[in-house]
Amino acid sequence: MKIMKMKLFNRLTNALGLRKKEVNILVVGLNNSVKNVHFTAFDMSGHDRYRSLWEHYYKDCQGIIFIIDSSDNLRLVVVKEELDMLLQHPDIASRKIPMLFLANKMDLPDSLTTVKLVAALGLDRIHNKPWHIRATNAVTGEGLQPAIEWLTDQIRDIFINKKR
Repeated sequence: MKIMKMKLFNRLTNALGLRKKEVNILVVGLNNSVKNVHFTAFDMSGHDRYRSLWEHYYKDCQGIIFIIDSSDNLRLVVVKEELDMLLQHPDIASRKIPMLFLANKMDLPDSLTTVKLVAALGLDRIHNKPWHIRATNAVTGEGLQPAIEWLTDQIRDIFINKKR
C-alpha cells in the first residue's frame, strides 16, 4: 500500500514538472484508496487514528485531492462521513478551495463508475467550490495527468491570478 501511495505521489509530482509557484495541496482519502505551479502535497494517511490530523492542514491548503477506492463499496459510507466532516470544517466550509476526487482502481471489475460515486457521495451538492472527479489507476497513471491539469488550472485562477 505504501508503495502504491508513493507511486501515485510520484506520478502527481511528475505531472507538474514545470516552473514552480508553491501551493499547498492536501491529499486525503481512506487507506487503500503542472503549469508553472509546484505542489507541496501533504499525503495524509487514511487510517482512522490519523484522520483527526487532517484538519491541521485545512487552513493553509489551496486545493484538496480526495482519493477514493472505487472498488471498496462497503466503505463508501465512511468516505461520505469523512467528506462531510471535511466540507463542514470552518477552515474549509466558506473557502473556494478546488477539490479533485480521484476515483482510483477504476480498472477493477467491481469498481463504481464516477457517476455512481458522485451520487453515492453527494458531490453534486457541493456548490461553493469547484470540484472534479476523475477515474484513475495509480499503478499505470491513467487519468492522473488531466486530473492534475484541472486542479492546476483551478488553483491558478483562484489563488495565483486572484480571479474570484
